[in-house]
Amino acid sequence: MSIENRLAELGITLPDAPAPAANYVPFAQSGNLIFISGQISADENGLIIGKLGENMETEAGAAAARRCGLALIAQLKAVTGSLDKVKRVVKLSGFVNSTPDFTEQPKVINGCSDLMVEIFGDAGRHARAAVSAPSLPLGVAVEIEAIFEVE
Repeated sequence: MSIENRLAELGITLPDAPAPAANYVPFAQSGNLIFISGQISADENGLIIGKLGENMETEAGAAAARRCGLALIAQLKAVTGSLDKVKRVVKLSGFVNSTPDFTEQPKVINGCSDLMVEIFGDAGRHARAAVSAPSLPLGVAVEIEAIFEVE
């Protein structure tokens, strides 16, 4: 089954690939690896702002991380033209806007990790970092960058 068919089967619509907000490119490719710049948590209503452990619960953070994952996949599709060229998700690096005593960063970033496996199956399993940050750009709850291997 193609990835496009898989997305349709799951009822997932990708957002438009976000434009860079500063002096950087949305991706860089080296050989068969595509490095997608950090995607911040946003949905159709705008930025998802919050600080985990202060004014946002873990489940809401995981939903924000899922939105980052959708943006990562949208960027990847813009680069490759077809998600069927994806051989595997290599690595995710997730940053969680959280208080010093918040310790559920892995549960938050699971929102993105689970999405990758849901869409790409075993090829979606990846290495990962899930770390806390005292603040993130524009006050967003989550930012995630990714490395993908393509054909």
